[in-house]
Amino acid sequence: MDFKKKIESIPPYTEEETMEAIKKLSNRPEVFFISKYLFPDEPIDTLRKKLKCIKNAGEYQCTVMFDAVEWIIRNTMDEFTYDGVENLKAIGNSFLAMSNHRDIVLDPALTQYVLLTNSLPMTDIAIGDNLLRNKSVEYLLRCNRMIKVIRGISAKELYLSSQALSKYIRETVTSGKASVWIAQRQGRTKNGIDITEKGLLKMLDMSGEKSFVENFSELNIVPLSISYEYEPCDVRKARELLISASRPYVKKRNEDMHSILMGMKQQKGHVHLHIGQKLNAGEIESASVCANKNDRYQWIRNVVDRRIIGGYRLWPTNYIAFDLLNGTTAYSDHYLTADVEAFKAYMEHRLDKVEKSLDRNDLRHIFRSIYAGPVQSREKLYNELI
Repeated sequence: MDFKKKIESIPPYTEEETMEAIKKLSNRPEVFFISKYLFPDEPIDTLRKKLKCIKNAGEYQCTVMFDAVEWIIRNTMDEFTYDGVENLKAIGNSFLAMSNHRDIVLDPALTQYVLLTNSLPMTDIAIGDNLLRNKSVEYLLRCNRMIKVIRGISAKELYLSSQALSKYIRETVTSGKASVWIAQRQGRTKNGIDITEKGLLKMLDMSGEKSFVENFSELNIVPLSISYEYEPCDVRKARELLISASRPYVKKRNEDMHSILMGMKQQKGHVHLHIGQKLNAGEIESASVCANKNDRYQWIRNVVDRRIIGGYRLWPTNYIAFDLLNGTTAYSDHYLTADVEAFKAYMEHRLDKVEKSLDRNDLRHIFRSIYAGPVQSREKLYNELI
C-alpha cells in the first residue's frame, strides 16, 4: 500500500466497508481459531454464525464484541468495577478519552463495555497499525470503529500521518459525530509507570486553527485510569524489558497477536476503570501562559498524568510488590502475610514460563517493579501536592 492510501485508510471503516469485512472474516479459516478464544465455552463455529447474522456495524459492536467482553469479565476477572460515568454525562457532547495503556485490546474494549452498559454512544478507537499484519485480526478490530495509527514510517511520513490523524480526531470530536479513545502513549506501559507522551499532545494541536486554549478546550479531554490486580502479559513485559536492557528487542512473528490472546485469557483478578473529569478551562489557560510551546505541552501532560494516577485503584499486589522491591513494610496494612506468599508463588509460576537463560534475579526485580510502579507514581503525586 502506498503512503497516500495509508493516509486515506486512517478513518474507521465505513458502513459498507464494515459489512464487506464482516463477510470476508466469516469466510476465513482463522475465524474458528479466533472463536475459540473469544467464545471458548461455545461451539467452534459460534463466531462465524454470529458474523453471518450481523446486519450493520452497530450490531457487530453490540453483539460480537460486547458478548466477547462479557465472557472475559465473567471468566477471567474476580470483579470488574468502574466509576465516573457522571463525568461523561456532564460533558453532554463528544469527548477525547485519553487512557493509560496496559493491555492492547482490553483497555479500549472495557471502556466501550462501560459506555454501552450506561446507554452512552461508543467511541472510535485509535490503535497502531502494527497490530493489523494478520488480515483476520485487521477485520476483527477495524469493524469495531478502529482508527488506524500508522507506525514504522519515515519522519516526513510521520509528520503527514500525524496531521491527518489530528485532523480526523478534531473534526470527529468537535462536530459531535463521535467520541474517540486514544492511549496516552504509543504502545503499552511495560514498566508500570504511566506517562503521557508530549508527542501525542503536539499531534493533537497540529490541527488546531484557534488559540491554544480553544484548541485543547474543544477536544473535551477526559483522562481514564485502568487498574488491573494482575497485569495482563506481566511476564512477557518483564522479559522484554530485561532483554531490551542489553540488546535491541526484536518481536517474533505474530507476537502482538499472542499478547492480545494472552491478555484475554489470563486471570486478572479485580479490574477497575476510573473515568476522570475533563480538563477544564482554568487548567488549559494556566498552560497557555507558558512562553515556550513545549512547556505548555508539559503542563497539559502533567494535568493528564495527575488525573490518571489519581484515578488508580491500587490492589494488594501493588503494595506487596512495592514493599518487596524496597525491602520495607510501609504498606503492610494493605495486605496479609498469606497475600505475600500467594503473590510470590504467582510470580515464580509466571517466571517459569520464561527461558532459563535469563537471569532470575533481574527478572524478579523487573516483575516486582511492574506491579510497584503505580504505588511509586501515587507516592510521587502526593508528595508534589503536599
